[in-house]
This record gives sequence, C-alpha cells and structure tokens, in this order.
Amino acid sequence: MPLRTVALELVPPNTDRGAAAAREEAHKVLRHAAQSGVPGRIGHVMLPAMIPEDDDRPVEMKPKLDVLDFWSTISPVLPGVRAICTQVTAFTDEAGLRDRLTRLRSAGVEGVIFVGVPRTMNDGDGDGVAPTDALSLFGDLVEHRGAILIPTRDGEQGRFGFKCDRGADFGMTQLLYSDAIVGFLREFGRTTDHRPEILLSFGFVPKVEWSVGLIDWLIRDPGNAAVAGEQAFVRELASADVAAKRRLLLDLYMRVVDGVVDLGFPLSLHLEAPYGVSGPAFDTFAEMLEYWSPA
Repeated sequence: MPLRTVALELVPPNTDRGAAAAREEAHKVLRHAAQSGVPGRIGHVMLPAMIPEDDDRPVEMKPKLDVLDFWSTISPVLPGVRAICTQVTAFTDEAGLRDRLTRLRSAGVEGVIFVGVPRTMNDGDGDGVAPTDALSLFGDLVEHRGAILIPTRDGEQGRFGFKCDRGADFGMTQLLYSDAIVGFLREFGRTTDHRPEILLSFGFVPKVEWSVGLIDWLIRDPGNAAVAGEQAFVRELASADVAAKRRLLLDLYMRVVDGVVDLGFPLSLHLEAPYGVSGPAFDTFAEMLEYWSPA
C-alpha cells in the first residue's frame, strides 16, 4: 500500500549536542505545527543519513547522531508519527546492510531510500552494495524501498525506470523549484508501466540563503540550464519578504500539484526546512496543505 503521507524532514543534530537537542527539535515541531494550525497532519518524519560530501559545502558538516539513535529519542515525543530514512549503501557489505535494515525496521522505520556515493565520487565507487542492488536484495525485509528522483538530471527517465525495475516502489524528488517534475512524470507514465509513489519535495527558503547558499549548493548541476533557472528562483525567494515568498512557493506548489495529480501516480509530500524548522516555514507548509494534501 502507498504511504500517502506528509513527511517532514528532520536532520539529526550534531553528536556534541546529544539527545537533549534531538528532543528539543521534536518539541519545536509540535509547537510550530500547533501554531500554524496543522497538528496531526504530519504522518512521517524523513531522517537523512548524513555523510561527509564536497569540501565546498556552505555549512560545515559535523558528526551527526545516527538515524537510529535520533529516531529512538524523538519518537516518544511525536506519538502517531512514523519514520522513513535514507540509507547510504555503497560503503557497507550485504551482511552489514541486512543487519542495519533489520534494526531500522525493528525501530519502526517504515521506508528506506537507498542512496549512493557523494558527488565527489563516481557511481560504482565504494566496496559495498550499489543502491540499485539494495532495492532488489532487501525486498523481503523492507516493504517501502525508495530511490531519489531528480527530474532535471540528464538521463533520469532511464535511470529512474531501472530503479523501478529493481524494486523501488517510491521515489523522493530532489527539492523542487520548478515544475519540471510535471513533464517528467507525464513522459514517464507514457513510456513505462511503472507507477511508483512519488514524494514531492518542497523546501522553505529563508533570507539567510542569500548569504549562505546551502539550497543553491544542494540542487546545483553545473552546465544544466534547467537547474540554473531553479537556482535563480531560489535567489528570488531568498530576497523576497515573507508574504511574497509564501505566494511564490504556493504558486509553484499549485502548478506542480495540478500538473501531476491526475497522472496516475500515488502522491505524498516531503517538506523540508534546510536551515531548520521555523514558524514561517510551517505557515507556508500549512497553506500548501490547505490547497492539497495526500490525505
């Protein structure tokens, strides 16, 4: 069965901040959800397994709490909320991954998105299991097996189709700052029989993005004109006041939802505040959910 959920991304805190910071983050989610009028609308948290990436990452990567430790700490604070997570596979052998996935499932993690190497490495690097192999190897263990979907990436139709062939039953998009996903899914539905669930990802852009550039870095793809347009939109959002920012994001959300809702794919939402959850982010998410929600 599809997840049909609203998943809020929560990044594990740095290890030096410990469990207290994890619990405070969960309580912050509850406060902002109540203040924005959306308590009970979040069905899952999406927990990214963070690993070091490019040296030019705008925000320094420090050691993070393990996803399992983070989830076991915050789950009592978020009753009724379930979890999905990302899992890097390329540096762990099959036996190690099976043990890891067994522990994730025992902890109540319902879905796992298998991801590969950082951008500084080539596909196939690492002495572990390739994400596409993990999709088929662990079908007996993980019911909801996911893959990343980047609609602006060259060759993504074939890449995502292969992941579905291997067992992916859902795809989580990269942060969407254009409606490119509409054309992507229209073509994917026309040329394949796969109908995986799609988690549409939307991220709030605070003013600090203008000086830091974390979101710009997350979505970059040098030489890709489609992504250059998305980066320009992110800069526009960063410079806009709160009301204008909300209108721009809601307009994008409406165009995407209206474009994909009738294409035959089960749909969920993945909401993200890359600089941390906040009142303005939750107010924006509330307006999105008022327009359309998977429930």
